[in-house]
Amino acid sequence: MPAILACVNLKGGVGKTAIAVNFAAYCGREGMRTLLVDCDPQTNATFSCIRSEDWAEHAKRNGTIASLLGVRNITKESSRNGADTVIKKGVFQNVDLVPSHISLFSVDLDLGGAVGRELRLRKALKPVLDNYDMVVCDCPPNLTIPTQNALAMSTHYVVPVPPDYLSILGVALLNTRIKELCDNLDHKIANAGIIVSRVGRKATYRENLVANLRTRFGKLVLSTELRERVAVPESVSLQKPIFEMGDEQASQEFSAMSQELLKRIKTTS
Repeated sequence: MPAILACVNLKGGVGKTAIAVNFAAYCGREGMRTLLVDCDPQTNATFSCIRSEDWAEHAKRNGTIASLLGVRNITKESSRNGADTVIKKGVFQNVDLVPSHISLFSVDLDLGGAVGRELRLRKALKPVLDNYDMVVCDCPPNLTIPTQNALAMSTHYVVPVPPDYLSILGVALLNTRIKELCDNLDHKIANAGIIVSRVGRKATYRENLVANLRTRFGKLVLSTELRERVAVPESVSLQKPIFEMGDEQASQEFSAMSQELLKRIKTTS
């Protein structure tokens, strides 16, 4: 079984997708067979890897994560496709993709009374998991059914947190809610850490917030911090990982972050 990492936060705009996509890309570049699972109906991770035109064709013919979850509002052609068909192969080096779909916005209504609704993704991907060394799930900014499904199949989770008061305030609540969910599902999951992300220009206020975060959560906070860099959104528009953008500092930061995450995942497995 591979290590499975969920990238989660209850707040949007914290850098979840950039971390999930580029961590997956790093693992692929290191020779690990990697699967990136886009659980967010905004499909940001999907469009970070493939063009919208390619996504539309693949979604129609092969399906998306919505097919695996059993969402009703999808095309008949792809509604019963299994994981091997839904997966888009080779989006990056050694990286495959389970693309997302906008219909996930209504998934809580579609699956509201379904038995075992939190376990559908785990069951759907089980036949293909042996093909991979690492699975990375990009989650929406909430704890609705897509995030619950990601957590229910994950061995670890990571929390990106930018240096702002409201984001940091929610970390403890998020950890508590994840523990409650996994306890109820009788599922063991390890916190791989907290990543300080989207760090802007130097400011005493932000530095104090980060210092307080490190004091409160100690070694749980990764030593690597990810700064705001133009190359990150540019890489999304070009469907490339940050390592192919020619920004040495950004590449070094994401490499260091990925190395830390891999070490933590290995030591807590």
